[in-house]
Amino acid sequence: MSSGDPKEGAGPGAGRERAAVSGLWAALGGLTTRGRSFLAAGAAATACSYALGQADLLRVGLLLTVLPLVCVAVLRGTRHRVTGSRSLSPSRVSAGSDARVRLRVDNVARLPTGLLMLQDRVPYALGPRPRFVLARVEPGGHREVSYHVRPELRGRYPLGPLQLRLTDPFGMCELTRGFSAFDTLTVVPRVEPLPAVPLGGEAAGHGDGRQRSRSLAGADDIIPRGYRRGDDLRRVHWRATARHGELMVRREEQPQRAHCTVLLDTRGVAYAGVGPGAPFEWAVAGAASAAVHLLERGFSVRLLTDAGSPVPGRDGVGGLSGDPAEAAGLLLDALAVVDHSAGESLSPAHEALRRGGGGLLVAFFGELDERQAAVAARLRGRGTTAVAFVLDPSAWPYDGRPHAWRARHDIEQRLRVLREAGWTALAVGPGASLAELWRMAGTGGAQVPPVGSYASVPAAGPYVGAAGATTEAGRIPPVPPWPPSVGGTA
Repeated sequence: MSSGDPKEGAGPGAGRERAAVSGLWAALGGLTTRGRSFLAAGAAATACSYALGQADLLRVGLLLTVLPLVCVAVLRGTRHRVTGSRSLSPSRVSAGSDARVRLRVDNVARLPTGLLMLQDRVPYALGPRPRFVLARVEPGGHREVSYHVRPELRGRYPLGPLQLRLTDPFGMCELTRGFSAFDTLTVVPRVEPLPAVPLGGEAAGHGDGRQRSRSLAGADDIIPRGYRRGDDLRRVHWRATARHGELMVRREEQPQRAHCTVLLDTRGVAYAGVGPGAPFEWAVAGAASAAVHLLERGFSVRLLTDAGSPVPGRDGVGGLSGDPAEAAGLLLDALAVVDHSAGESLSPAHEALRRGGGGLLVAFFGELDERQAAVAARLRGRGTTAVAFVLDPSAWPYDGRPHAWRARHDIEQRLRVLREAGWTALAVGPGASLAELWRMAGTGGAQVPPVGSYASVPAAGPYVGAAGATTEAGRIPPVPPWPPSVGGTA
């Protein structure tokens, strides 16, 4: 062998040979209990035939040995000729709603397949992995199956990859094939319809209080435009018509959009518990409902968190306007993945509101201590209509606090601080109806119920409190009474 020839075992042919051997060993690893039993029985029969000198026993041993090996070879040659696909309907759902997942398997080989076992990988939160058994698929044929998922928690859930287990007709071998493609199911917060009540911040925007402004101040400075079919002839600008030689009309007055900021408190220290009925999930769903409602009423909405970071909008400053459906989709997608922040103060939100505030302010606060209540009170700018929904820690199921009556006293103090600063502040308990609280906020706080009584809706589901106990949202537990009065000097 000359020096220019490749050495034995070092060329590309040797690499393909090693890959084939490794693939064969992987296929042999897919032998079922029946296939291994046939191989063991064939080996035993072959050994006995040599020991006893029986040629018929040798034939039986060879048949038992060759049959599973032939099944492995055939199955290994056809397993790469099956394709799988997945489709979601719809790809974005609200928490607690159903989504349908369709799976399709196509046989692109010239031979029919054996029994197919299909399994789709889904996150634990969506339930057990769906499994299906598909009968023989003819050449060029396909099979479709579907299953439903009902996510209770918002988020983005990856679906896949799809796993396909191929078996031969004799059940000698099983090979698992994983497809690399996967899809994402987006679960957005529940959106509760809210009543159309005047909150005071829409006087400068759409609705009955819509303001209009002309392009320029003076009557002679009105910028005309060309006549369009359907324009009112009373708006014809005759001087501009004579100057341009064509029919001109006065430009329509342009409405000024009302602005609103929806503030969501995401501080981890302000909420306890996890699950569909946890207080943080109520706050996220409330922010989503308020934002969608205001977008439908023509507001330009900005979603702001306690960290002072708004959701990016098309105008570059976080305000969403234009098509309400498109803007609502952007907000809901952002709220689908919002999580607790590591911050402990509302000061960053205060700085963000100072740079670009005004209009209506709707805030969803977690538990406020005395210092953060003072910061929250300063969030309302001069002349701004502000509505606050504050978590009532005394009403949510007991989570290990030593004095629940003290928490009730604290929430009354926090609400008083906010109301003295000009807020319309309402306490929120488990299962509280945002629509009813929204209606109360429209009265300016004149119909606010006492702390501890809430308008309830069906519970969103159980959640795990701070102490680790599973409780049912919507059930207000008994709270220890106020301590008896003791004598003393006021």
